[in-house]
Amino acid sequence: MGKCYQGACHCGRIRFEVVADIDHVRVCDCSICRKRGALIFRVPEKDVRILTPLSELTLYEWGTFTGKDYFCPTCGILPFRRPSAPTPTERARGLAPFHGWAINARCLEDFDIELTPQVKIQGSKL
Repeated sequence: MGKCYQGACHCGRIRFEVVADIDHVRVCDCSICRKRGALIFRVPEKDVRILTPLSELTLYEWGTFTGKDYFCPTCGILPFRRPSAPTPTERARGLAPFHGWAINARCLEDFDIELTPQVKIQGSKL
């Protein structure tokens, strides 16, 4: 059983809870992640509780249009997203789809990013 974290965007309009043992965060080098600066940790669906209706967030889809990036319409922060589905090439290499949420660890209360290992993801190469 992981620790229960409270999460929110900058202005607090978007709130969520996540239960996780966060042993790393992902740093992706794709065009959007480089500019966004989010530090991501993937969490199974059952361990995330979104307290703000998704209809109150702004949705952005790009690339393959299978990933869903949710933003606060007030402050613009991305607290969480649905990861993109693997491309046919990625599936051929054995990458399985992930059915859960990718949490922006920068939005978690009482979480020390400085003490957490970073795993570099080469999204620019996919």
